[in-house]
Amino acid sequence: MSVFIIAEAGVNHNGSIDLAKKLIDVASSSGADAVKFQTFKAENLVSKNAQKAEYQKKTTDKKESQFDMIKKLELDTETHKTLISYCLSKNIMFLSSPFDIDSIMLLNNLSLEIFKIPSGEITNLPYLRQIGRLNKKVILSTGMSDINEIRNALNILIEAGTKKDNITILHANTMYPTPMEDVNLRAMRAIGETFNMAYGYSDHTLGIEVDIAAVAMGASCIEKHFTLDKNMSGPDHKASLEPDELKAMVKAIRNIEEALGSAIKKPSKSELQNIKIARKSIVAKKDIKQGEIFSENNLAIKRPGNGISPLRWDEIIGTIATSDYNENDLIEQE
Repeated sequence: MSVFIIAEAGVNHNGSIDLAKKLIDVASSSGADAVKFQTFKAENLVSKNAQKAEYQKKTTDKKESQFDMIKKLELDTETHKTLISYCLSKNIMFLSSPFDIDSIMLLNNLSLEIFKIPSGEITNLPYLRQIGRLNKKVILSTGMSDINEIRNALNILIEAGTKKDNITILHANTMYPTPMEDVNLRAMRAIGETFNMAYGYSDHTLGIEVDIAAVAMGASCIEKHFTLDKNMSGPDHKASLEPDELKAMVKAIRNIEEALGSAIKKPSKSELQNIKIARKSIVAKKDIKQGEIFSENNLAIKRPGNGISPLRWDEIIGTIATSDYNENDLIEQE
């Protein structure tokens, strides 16, 4: 089963359906499996006095409240339907993270197959219980959480009705961009092993190397923010990949998937032909007459490798030549 790659458009559409469609175009052409947006009602998500995160203050109007910033980025029901239809035409899955219970029900009514839970909702019991009751596939982000909070969230989802096998846990860090020293990628695998569940990584670092490393460490799902242009106004653009970077990430992940192969060590099909070229055989160091005794004085080990293996050196030494050999001839013994 291939790695499920989510191209996270998030709110990088800036409230424009035309920009949202362009983001879908980019995600589709990159080879990602899904493009994900965010579904919320500002009134249900934040109070009007809520402060912005520090990174948001740097990328948006400092005087603007978090409520005002988010309100401009809402997508209404008709826009959701339009974007879902457009995704179908572009052969890419539409996903969206709901940030409140009304948004959960909206997405369920729109027949979404997978529910992506953002990190900020991992301690929201009513929210988690509502998603759990739907018995859909769930991808759970775990930024800002410890192992016990993850355990509690999983218990809520499972007790509400979600099957354990339908849950994928994403290790994450919610700082945009995430400093490399805070990635702690080993925790991703530890989470999967602790709960014996599928795991992956929701990445907010700059660049694509951490995503590639995550796949090499067993991630079955990768989520990465992308934008049309990092210089656009908005909270998340600067910590997002541009189109060429997204395409490069998807290609690299697919290459790593193929390169991982199986756990069986054996010669590959492509290198079988190299055995006789790169390995060595027992050969005549000098001319040898029939009846002579093979010894270190008249035998050598040289390429090619299609003769007697040097592993049989001790077996051949001391035996009698059954025919004449010229220097460098492959030794042949019955």
